Amino acid sequence: MGRLATERFDVLVIGGGATGAGTALAAATRGLKVALVERFDFAQGTSSRSTKLVHGGVRYLEQAVKHADRSQFSLVREALRERGILLKNAPHLAHPLPLLTPIYGALELPYYFTGLKLYDMLAGKANLSPSRLIGKVHAAERFPMLRRKGLRGAVEYHDGQFDDARMNVALAMTAARHGAAVLNHVAVTELVKEKGRVKGAVVVDALGDAAPVEVRAEVVINATGPFVDAVRRLDEPGVPEMLTTSSGVHIVLPSRFSPPGTGLLIPKTEDGRVLFLLPWQGHTLVGTTDNPAEVSAEPLPEAEDIEYILRHVRQYFDLPVSTSDVLSSWSGLRPLVEPGSHGAASNHVQGGSEASMTSTNGGARAAGNGGTARLSRDHTIVVSASGLVTITGGKWTTYRKMAEDVVDTAIEAGALQPKGASLTASLPLIGGAGFSPDGAAQLQARYGLAADTASHLHHAYGDRAGSVAELVARGLGERLAAGHPYLEAEVVYVRDHEDAHFADDVLSRRLRLSFLDTAAAHAAKERVEELLASDPA
Repeated sequence: MGRLATERFDVLVIGGGATGAGTALAAATRGLKVALVERFDFAQGTSSRSTKLVHGGVRYLEQAVKHADRSQFSLVREALRERGILLKNAPHLAHPLPLLTPIYGALELPYYFTGLKLYDMLAGKANLSPSRLIGKVHAAERFPMLRRKGLRGAVEYHDGQFDDARMNVALAMTAARHGAAVLNHVAVTELVKEKGRVKGAVVVDALGDAAPVEVRAEVVINATGPFVDAVRRLDEPGVPEMLTTSSGVHIVLPSRFSPPGTGLLIPKTEDGRVLFLLPWQGHTLVGTTDNPAEVSAEPLPEAEDIEYILRHVRQYFDLPVSTSDVLSSWSGLRPLVEPGSHGAASNHVQGGSEASMTSTNGGARAAGNGGTARLSRDHTIVVSASGLVTITGGKWTTYRKMAEDVVDTAIEAGALQPKGASLTASLPLIGGAGFSPDGAAQLQARYGLAADTASHLHHAYGDRAGSVAELVARGLGERLAAGHPYLEAEVVYVRDHEDAHFADDVLSRRLRLSFLDTAAAHAAKERVEELLASDPA
């Protein structure tokens, strides 16, 4: 907070989700003086509530083919390229995952196989593994829960899987390591203007009683996801809204609903969407829905959305499933850009490779419950008449390219002087540089950790896992919840090294327990609060 009050920055980023944290890192590594403020916690909104896939978008490819939409082809190609970069730069947090698409109709086999082969082709050298046909016997062996009646086989393809919230935190911490002033729980209350130009913001620290601080910056970047229109109204009170939001609901089931190393793509639901059923953190993640939704800081899943997901799991599984099996559920908001909604007083900067900013998959919003499913997932950058730079849209997989694009825009808008070109395509995130595939075994041998805990620490913290294990050796080796690998040592570590201030910061976005098992997280909360209040390690 002292830095915010006394220094003048080249760039102030508002928003600490994937896009904002990625933007802070992209700017800082180019030698710009950067500050980032997030009113809640890093990844508290959309960026912690994804399907946990690093992917090009099979659904978007299907829409591109159906509507001969070149922009969507470009979007998928770009996302597949970014998928490879993300897997390389954060090997501890992301990994390839095979997925099966079950086939029950004779005509489906060539349709999905051809489509997924096209997916491979668009990935080019960044393809993870060739798609292939699998017979019904092998498909049933790979995914024993699948409904056997009518099963003709499956198509196997590969995408990436990751821990979204920890990736977001790693981006923020890596930006801080490169000199950015990065703060969570700091809210923007107004924008500061000089001679009609946005030149900073007034912020309030939610963690203390200090007076509001005026932060000065040559360029302010609005990267607040579903809330970008609220920040735009601080600049221009009457500006037209540019977003439509949709909700993506996910549920978590016990591990028995998925094999540990293979996911499932349910290719066709009753309203034309796709669903993913994935192994994640020792559990089974299923989602997502795509319904119009109001902007809210804490969107809640509706009972009908949970039943929608369970209904489709029942259609494809011989294994019974009910609401009593649901360990956790959540809803995340997608920021979707409405065509032609940017306002007359703005300059528009194209996002994506060759994609039009205002293109949708086939034009106007589709009718029915899944209407928002066909709005473009491309990103959009808008510069207001007073110089506020807004970036929105896009998706997790393309966060790095979005950040690169918006920093280029900010440099032009503010006549900034970076010290070099973008470095983020080959920059390991914190924890990734010294990551070793056999690190879990080394942790287990050196510190006497249980196998599940050693594996968890290895993949959550990468080359910094040893620092957490050292705290175990100092008496913080108790588990926070039975049946889960999370340790008391992690609470102290993330407090001291990852800006975790509240129990929810820890349980939801550093350790992920709230996303996996709501009851277990509730039971662990009191102990987490005690550890947060304990003396520094």
